[in-house]
Amino acid sequence: MSFVNTPEDHSEVDLGLLPLDRSDPTLLHEQVAAEIRRAIAEGEAGPGEKIPQARDLAAELGVNTNTVLRALRVLRDEGLVEMGRGRSIRVTGRPEKGLLTAKLKEVVELARQQGYRRDELVAMLENLPST
Repeated sequence: MSFVNTPEDHSEVDLGLLPLDRSDPTLLHEQVAAEIRRAIAEGEAGPGEKIPQARDLAAELGVNTNTVLRALRVLRDEGLVEMGRGRSIRVTGRPEKGLLTAKLKEVVELARQQGYRRDELVAMLENLPST
């Protein structure tokens, strides 16, 4: 018997989310994203595993479903989760990859603001000295 959720498995893992700090000035959706990121980093859910739907996460955290959906979009953009049909949410990566993706997006945006094209940015990256 396997205890790992496979893509065909319809059960959801319990992320063991911690309560949010409403006195923290960090926006709630960012706190939700950070909490899900932490749970994934600590192995509560791994790549391919299904996590609870947004409404269930919202109920667990005591926030609006739209707050969770906004956090999930952030995590999707980082490459950590994918949201499929039927509101299923699967882990697709690890936080380290998500952090790198987020930083790369920042660099791309900065390059655009400075007037660099994508091919110029790629050339700059390729010419960086190895460390």
